[in-house]
Amino acid sequence: MDRNQSCHLASSVANRWLGLRLEMIANLLTLFTAITAVFMRDRLTGGTVGLMITFALQITHSLNMLVRVSSDVETNIVSVERIDEYAKLKSEASWDIQSEKPPPYWPIKGNIHITNLSTRYRENLQLILKDLSIDIQSGEKIGIIGRTGSGKSSLCLSLFRIIEPTNGTIFIDNVDIQLIGLHDLRSKITIIPQDAVIFAGTIRFNIDPFSNYSDTEIWNVLELVHLKERIHMMENGLSYLLAEGGQNMSAGEKQLLCLARALLRKSKIFIFDGATAAIDMETDRLIQQTIRSRFKDSTLLTIAHRLHTILDSTKILVLSNGSLQEYDEPKRVAADSNSAFAKILSDANIHLSDIGSINLS
Repeated sequence: MDRNQSCHLASSVANRWLGLRLEMIANLLTLFTAITAVFMRDRLTGGTVGLMITFALQITHSLNMLVRVSSDVETNIVSVERIDEYAKLKSEASWDIQSEKPPPYWPIKGNIHITNLSTRYRENLQLILKDLSIDIQSGEKIGIIGRTGSGKSSLCLSLFRIIEPTNGTIFIDNVDIQLIGLHDLRSKITIIPQDAVIFAGTIRFNIDPFSNYSDTEIWNVLELVHLKERIHMMENGLSYLLAEGGQNMSAGEKQLLCLARALLRKSKIFIFDGATAAIDMETDRLIQQTIRSRFKDSTLLTIAHRLHTILDSTKILVLSNGSLQEYDEPKRVAADSNSAFAKILSDANIHLSDIGSINLS
């Protein structure tokens, strides 16, 4: 309500500002008309002068209406443009394809096989991933690094088919994800985004929106993410109401709540999109500790914003302008002083001996 009213206040103030200046312009025009009538009094009759001043006085209203109507048209035409844009927006693939169901309990292992993957956000735009080919085995922990715009998040979006490939394939446990329904795919992969997603509703609803789990299971995962005591202290416990966007929780608590949601799903493929970039080091340590202990049998893809979160990864994936630059074990890549990963470590003052020795306990 406050945000809505603040927009209306800004609009009203702008209209008043504009109206005042239009009245000043109209008054100057009226003054100019009167002065002209004085200098041309020998040529003009009294009726003509009166008519001139009358029309000049009416210009104030006409100017106000012209400018305001033009402004309203420009403002409201945005709605028409959006409707036209949505009408032309290409629909997603089928949500459920009965004839192309993956095997029961898929994926069992969590193997990911990407071959010659190229993709773009829209037609006529440049490729954001270019001929990318990687193999990720079950249980591997992959650290993904690269500069802004290198394609890190785009790779994750491709796994969810939020952006469709222009060329190439992605297989998960020998199933081509292009052939199955979006529900079958997205319900089997878990992601913790960089910005925690919290809905207006109870804590129970935010952790288990489809009511698939018991309160005991929910309390168990809350204990794993070190939120059990905090939730117990809240009024009504799991029934405590959260504001839209989790405004009544800290950034760290929101990320831990998202982690609890992920733990409850027990997915075989887990994507961690730099979710600790905006939280304190202690909360980051708790999250990393929980991930490594509870997702040890899952395939984990981590987009790194803090290098220490990926130093104990099975492999490091370095992307540059949408292309694969380096992909190997961290120590092997870092041992090459000319590698991009080695340069990144050097800039962060991290030594080769530090790799694989990070203690999160």
